Amino acid sequence: MRADAFAELRPIKGGRRFLAVTCKTFSWNPLSTSVIGRDLKTLHRSLPAAHGLSLFLLLISSISAFPKESSKRDAHIELIRGLASEVAVAKVALPRGKHGVVVDSNGQLDQAQADTELRTNGTAVRPGMPVEITKVSFRGKEVVLEINHGGKSGKKWYQRIEIGMGTSTQPIAPQNGPVLAYGSSVSLKIPGRIDDLTVPQVKQMLAQVLDFERHSPTVLYSPALSPQFKDAVKNHQVLVGMDRDTVLSSKGTPDRKVREVRQGSEQEDWIYGLPPHVLFVTFDGDSVVKATQY
Repeated sequence: MRADAFAELRPIKGGRRFLAVTCKTFSWNPLSTSVIGRDLKTLHRSLPAAHGLSLFLLLISSISAFPKESSKRDAHIELIRGLASEVAVAKVALPRGKHGVVVDSNGQLDQAQADTELRTNGTAVRPGMPVEITKVSFRGKEVVLEINHGGKSGKKWYQRIEIGMGTSTQPIAPQNGPVLAYGSSVSLKIPGRIDDLTVPQVKQMLAQVLDFERHSPTVLYSPALSPQFKDAVKNHQVLVGMDRDTVLSSKGTPDRKVREVRQGSEQEDWIYGLPPHVLFVTFDGDSVVKATQY
């Protein structure tokens, strides 16, 4: 919110050490502890000259900082609103781990850094897989996008809960080591002001890594899709053998995703709906191996 003020310094009765400061404020930042009013305050103080000048400079710098902070906060909110929960398709492999990949403002991926992370932490997302931006944060001159809940392994919230009596407690969930993360992150480096960024600009900068263009099923799959799958997509059904993009076109983004290792094979469940009507779609690789409706 803008804050405009008029301040005047003038000598008092010919003295060199004393100033009078007059301040009138016409609009004020709502976070300020001052009282809101048309003429906020007229302040007359007899102060040493150095102190009066310091007060004057502090007043002006504080007022001028309010619009900048408000503008920065509004820009961050717009980016979060426009990017959080967005679904895209990965165009490159994304690694596990807390560092993810780095993209500069020209849209160039730091391939050396990405290769190092992939060798060290393994692959979280393969090219062609749909992903979701689950968190948007700001770190200095970087916009950090968390992909599929991030790549940092750790305990689930319920593994931190313990119950008991007195000094003896025990966890309510099995403590079988940290939960392996299956997400990643993309850090976009901005040399200038993040406040000037728009959502379309961010998506354009990330075009080498993420594809945000969503196509209709008729455009994306005709004529490659079999007639059986076309009918299933039209009726919002899931069949064994479908790939992830076909399921997305048929059912949309799942409410939850869960990955587990079953019989030596890493599988992922897409869960739609709430009890008692829940659909479980199980993927092995990029293909549906099981679809169970409850």
